[in-house]
Amino acid sequence: MLDKKPRLLRITTVPISLHLLLKGQPQFMQSNGFEVLTVSADGKELAAIKSTGIPHQIINLTRKISPIEDTIALWKMIQLIKSFKPDIVHTHTPKAGLIGMMAAYICRVPIRLHTVAGLPVMEAQGLKKSLLILTEKITCFCANNVYPNSNGLMDFMIDNFRSFKHKFKVLGKGSTNGIITKHYTLTPEISVLADHLKSKYNFQPSDFVFCFIGRLVGDKGINELINVFDCLSKNNNCKLLLVGMPEPELDPLSANCLEVIHNNKNIISLGYQDDVRVALAASNVFVFPSYREGFPNVVMQAQSMSVPCIVSDINGCNELVSHNKSGLIVPVKNETALQEAMYILMNDTEKCKSFASIARENILQHYEQSQVWNYILKEYKQLLNKN
Repeated sequence: MLDKKPRLLRITTVPISLHLLLKGQPQFMQSNGFEVLTVSADGKELAAIKSTGIPHQIINLTRKISPIEDTIALWKMIQLIKSFKPDIVHTHTPKAGLIGMMAAYICRVPIRLHTVAGLPVMEAQGLKKSLLILTEKITCFCANNVYPNSNGLMDFMIDNFRSFKHKFKVLGKGSTNGIITKHYTLTPEISVLADHLKSKYNFQPSDFVFCFIGRLVGDKGINELINVFDCLSKNNNCKLLLVGMPEPELDPLSANCLEVIHNNKNIISLGYQDDVRVALAASNVFVFPSYREGFPNVVMQAQSMSVPCIVSDINGCNELVSHNKSGLIVPVKNETALQEAMYILMNDTEKCKSFASIARENILQHYEQSQVWNYILKEYKQLLNKN
């Protein structure tokens, strides 16, 4: 590619983003001629990250607004960049974007890139919203290029950060990391594990199983989902698998929602799962009523596993799902529409099968991981040649 290996610094706020959302991508870039260094805060995923062989540095980035800790993190990031001397700094997640892009700008790194995969400002209010808008503007100012990971997200950013629209670009069809469709396939081994899961929680053959995967927070539409399912389960044989952890310190669920989760025996909370394929294989329909997203990996995973989806009408989701063709799309925060969609699929097996087949074909055609990685690699090469 060049006489010397170009140096690439990839930064996320927390290590789980590197471990899951960018899994395999740093190694791919290294195998294509880059010297790669990754950065995140400390966390339990670090052992898995370090086992990849990619060097990793810890800087205490926090997801909360914390001026003192953020200033210390910025100083440490500047020192790291001066030491590593990267040709490209590529950041993900809001706080990593702010700190990483500011540090890269101060150090005059030639190529400064930021990927946007959902914006908290979409649901924020008051002073918090003003602060989030300011931080996004600072990130966009400091970056050379900004990559919304869906077309809908780019439209939102153009509307709200118009002065930076010349920096915005969607790579390929969207998505940050794509999906390994061969991995997210229903195999005999996964089917056996799914049967064990059903047996463990005493599922009956007549039970219709819904599934949600993600953070159990308000912004993911969990309050609405739990209210709707609580009503449905009173008169129907159905179950709800919840895969993920709550974040009470950042976005707590309502007291009523927590009470229903605790008391409704048809709701099974599995917590965080390293491998979500088992839960998906045990499910009839995947439900994702989120308020905001970039380009949701879990919807791609469900579709690749041939599980029909009900999603909210937000960017990313409405690009992956074609309403009444490959799934159902419902308005955000609309419990009536969500309940109607869930009831329709509970009672229409043929529609579920049709949705699942069309959805998987769409994932195979446009979102295979190797395609997404090569879009990013091509972008890196073009920017390096220009510089």
